[in-house]
Amino acid sequence: MAEKTFKAGDKVQWDSSGGHSVGKVEKKLTSPMQIKGHKVAASKDNPEYLVKSAKSGKEAAHKPGELKKA
Repeated sequence: MAEKTFKAGDKVQWDSSGGHSVGKVEKKLTSPMQIKGHKVAASKDNPEYLVKSAKSGKEAAHKPGELKKA
């Protein structure tokens, strides 16, 4: 199974605690970092994507399997 890949500017959607969300990929994360006090365990072998919500404007990291192109 090929891993999903996205690039900055891609519109994506995902399921969240509040239901269904839509936003835009800001960048691909390939190293560990902190976002709003949460540890993101991203790496080159296990990347995550920084996504900005269209509704709230907040940023969060998501694993590729959680995202779908909108």
